[in-house]
Amino acid sequence: MDFIKVARDRLEEEAQRIEVELRVKLPKEINAAMAHGDLSENAEYHAAKERQSTLQARMAQIQKRLADLSRIDVSSIGKERVGLGSEVTVENLDTGEMVRYTLVIPEVADGKKNLVSVASPVGRALLNRKVGDSVTVSIPKGTCELEVRKFVTIFGDVFE
Repeated sequence: MDFIKVARDRLEEEAQRIEVELRVKLPKEINAAMAHGDLSENAEYHAAKERQSTLQARMAQIQKRLADLSRIDVSSIGKERVGLGSEVTVENLDTGEMVRYTLVIPEVADGKKNLVSVASPVGRALLNRKVGDSVTVSIPKGTCELEVRKFVTIFGDVFE
């Protein structure tokens, strides 16, 4: 699944940038701020320490997400219903417009490319559906009714 590799690569790149900031840049900033004396009223010191804390928290999130990604078992994805990696063609029953979405993990979602996160309202609504199923989705403009017309699973199985 290419999108999992893409997400993993992005997270690992971000982790490397954070690592450099935590190990190289911030210690220099903290030492420079400490050289100014009284730490109780040293805004530079407090800002650097706060940034350090924020980056450490983000690093922990990245490590957890990387662990979560490594546990995704493609073989457990259903083969006869819409699932992660499925390309789904739906008809907007309100407008008659046909739209094709690919269900992906949040890190690679891109509305301009119709890569929809399985955690988004549309993604959640389409998961585990089959051809002919209708779903009502809450969107910023209100709600819309979508009907699954076709989907291709991550395994290449086509359902029309």
